[in-house]
Amino acid sequence: MTEPTATSAGRLKSVFIVSSGNFLEMYDFMVFGYYAKAIGQAFFPAANATASLLLAFMTFGAGFLMRPVGAILLGSYMDRNGRRKGLLLTLALMGVGTLTIAAMPSYAKIGLMAPVLVLVGRLIQGLSAGVEVGGASVYLAEVATRGRKGFYVAWQSASQQVAVMCAALLGLLLNSIYPAEVMNDWGWRIPFVIGSLLLPFLLIIRGALQETEHFEQSKHRPSLKASFNAIGVNFRLVALGTGMVMMTTVFFYMITAYTPTYGNSVLGFTPAQAMLVPLLVGLTNFFLLPIMGALSDRIGRRPQLLLFSGLALISGYAALNWMIAEPSFLRLIVVELWLAFVYAGYNGAMIVHLTEIMPATVRTTGFSLAYSLATAIFGGFTPALATWLIDQTGDKASPGIWLSVAASVSLICTLIHTEKGERADAP
Repeated sequence: MTEPTATSAGRLKSVFIVSSGNFLEMYDFMVFGYYAKAIGQAFFPAANATASLLLAFMTFGAGFLMRPVGAILLGSYMDRNGRRKGLLLTLALMGVGTLTIAAMPSYAKIGLMAPVLVLVGRLIQGLSAGVEVGGASVYLAEVATRGRKGFYVAWQSASQQVAVMCAALLGLLLNSIYPAEVMNDWGWRIPFVIGSLLLPFLLIIRGALQETEHFEQSKHRPSLKASFNAIGVNFRLVALGTGMVMMTTVFFYMITAYTPTYGNSVLGFTPAQAMLVPLLVGLTNFFLLPIMGALSDRIGRRPQLLLFSGLALISGYAALNWMIAEPSFLRLIVVELWLAFVYAGYNGAMIVHLTEIMPATVRTTGFSLAYSLATAIFGGFTPALATWLIDQTGDKASPGIWLSVAASVSLICTLIHTEKGERADAP
């Protein structure tokens, strides 16, 4: 049994270790989103470019359908066997999925097996990701010092922004080295190979992780059946949590995974310009998220959640419509950074709030299920839905409608939950 994390140095070390492992999960997802066009051409050839892109984005979204399964199975494993063991398992599974996509021959070489196996790789990634965010967030919440839980937990989301930046920087570098034909042919595989090569290093780092003191002192270790029962008893809480997560996950995948495709294929900017935007978004969020987490420690979760979900509701479609009225690269940056600010303000309070409202005995399972349901139903298919909305309406600002819808759902669920004052036995 590992010694519980208690000292300040141990807490800081744990924040780094957990965040570095969480980096790979988001890096893999971002790379798929950034190179969806090339992946569609390689594995999902269709009659036209839009159909091929939609198939690629649907495969991207399909990975999210496995998240609720991973949330229950791996979340229960983590609640029963420890945060440390669960975080190691999820990282290994993520690596398997990444390597599958990196090494898969194209449709032209092996036919239907190519898209099928790519889908399998995405499903494995989704299974792992179903509990990665929850496991990392719960771990950080349990090692945080009193009164600074929001600040600590925010580093889980901040590590995802590092992944966004690294994937975007790599994309800029590759686009400057190779012509578009090479990137569409095989160059898009390079980021996946790099992600696979990072896995052994990250496993070694995460292997040094200590178990949380809260888990070590817990006497009740629920079985899978007990976890199912507990989730059933608290399903209303999980459902409200899912609605609260909706805005976070929709906004995140809109301003990161979809932005390169939106900027290049829809707005007509160069691949380098389109890749620069998520780099700036990731950098902005990296600094904003810990600040917003600390702000929620000072003013409370509820006021912050209501403020930023309200801002998102008002400005979601309006911001994109303003950009489309006189499209320019500068306007694209301004709009994306505004959406990043709104996302960071809401997410900084929401993630830690979700760890606090779940019952301690099934904290990882409950958090992961609420988060993964929102991602599976709403966030993961955001790039595909945005592509479909533009194709059906002809309105390049129409993805903003989806942003406003997501914000309204999260605002309503926040009002219902916080008005009821529901709170679990979180320390």
